[in-house]
Amino acid sequence: MARNTARRSGAALVIVLSLLSTVTALLQTMAVPVLGKMSRDLEVSTAAIGWVVTINLLAAAVLTPVLSKSGDLHGRRRLVLVVVGAVAIGSLLAAVTSSYWILLVARAMQGASFCLFPLAVGLLREHLPMRRLPLGLSFLTGAISVGAGAGLVLTGVLTHGDRDYRNIFWFTMTVALVLFVMSVVVIPQDRPHAAGRVDWLGGFLLGVALVLVLLAMTQGNDWGWTSVTTTATLAGSVVTFAVWLAVENRVAEPLVPVAMLRDRTLASANAIGFFIGFGMFLIFLSLTALVQVPERHGHGFSASVLETSLVYLLPAASIGIVASPLGGVWVTRFGGRATLLVASIIGLIGYVQLFAFHDEVWQVILGGVITNFAFSMGFAAVPAVVTSVVRPEETALANAMASIMRSGGSALGSALVVALIASHLMPDDHPEESVFAIVFAIGAVTMVLSIVITLVGIPRRDVAAARAAEPATDEPETARDLTP
Repeated sequence: MARNTARRSGAALVIVLSLLSTVTALLQTMAVPVLGKMSRDLEVSTAAIGWVVTINLLAAAVLTPVLSKSGDLHGRRRLVLVVVGAVAIGSLLAAVTSSYWILLVARAMQGASFCLFPLAVGLLREHLPMRRLPLGLSFLTGAISVGAGAGLVLTGVLTHGDRDYRNIFWFTMTVALVLFVMSVVVIPQDRPHAAGRVDWLGGFLLGVALVLVLLAMTQGNDWGWTSVTTTATLAGSVVTFAVWLAVENRVAEPLVPVAMLRDRTLASANAIGFFIGFGMFLIFLSLTALVQVPERHGHGFSASVLETSLVYLLPAASIGIVASPLGGVWVTRFGGRATLLVASIIGLIGYVQLFAFHDEVWQVILGGVITNFAFSMGFAAVPAVVTSVVRPEETALANAMASIMRSGGSALGSALVVALIASHLMPDDHPEESVFAIVFAIGAVTMVLSIVITLVGIPRRDVAAARAAEPATDEPETARDLTP
């Protein structure tokens, strides 16, 4: 009886935490297809509306390690409730406002949702029996892919025709409120898992540095790329990054353990993670813009929001459901190096195909599927490589750094696409065809760099073999017993 009760409570915990993971993906993808609607409704430029996506990713890059550390210090259940509450409030603000600036604040608040995944992983480690942990983690990772696809479908349905884009935020607010109640009921109380402090100064400096460089990228076309304002903003970013590095090297508990990057393998894995995050939003934003260009221009498909979501983006998002577990299998059988190499080659093929052929519907869909298949495989491999080269007590810090690199890459990829589109607009404010060739060429270059970095920077060492070489220990009753 007690065993059945524990099994049911464990299943309920996995379900609730998986639903929380879908929230991150929902908030990440739902805004992308309606950027054009937002731009027209709020009467702001293409460069300005791009910040609706960029600021969400920027907030994620800074808040994820800060809130994950706070969860270790104060209890993960408490932080889950705080984050879900922030998502609900941010969604409400976005739903009721007609102000562009308040919308940005709301999207930044929603960026806190990115830390729900690491918090969920920690809760599963603490409360699930060790033998059931892999299955629980597979539900979490699968939920992200499902959430990305569901977000695109829901966006198309909720905003089809002349429906208000704010419907998506009313929906996410409702979901957040329901999950808040479910979290209160299902997630058990937990204890703090660490002592120490949060590196608030490091988080602030990193945020300022990223804002400055992204601001220069997105506004450079309006300000002038060689203007004093653009130059000063970039210089300010460089100086702030330098100060941030100095702070991170001196504090006892840094936000990002930059000293770890002296390890060539770890630095290489983080660089590839950056390119994966960069490429994912390079594809999503560029394909969205491409398919919504009117057909009369010769390079678009006059796609509505519903068509953009269901026909063009959903297949690419859905392929992650297959590619993520496949990447995990490849890592186990062939190692992280081989998996990253294959993923980078597949990504290169996808970008080259899109560069050469994007005149037909099937070509655009195929290119999106190929590239996102590569990104999903890569996402599965990077944590394995990172974990294989650090000590057990450094795992959380190393993966926090990898998370920052991925989110930072996504933010820069988003900003770059917005900047390129803003500087290549036709008289009716739709992007020229040349901008898409540039974007796909840049993506291909990043995949070539990923291939080179994998070959040069990551040694021929199988992750599974490395783990098998570790001293054997008695299996603990729960995953929590692995935590010192």
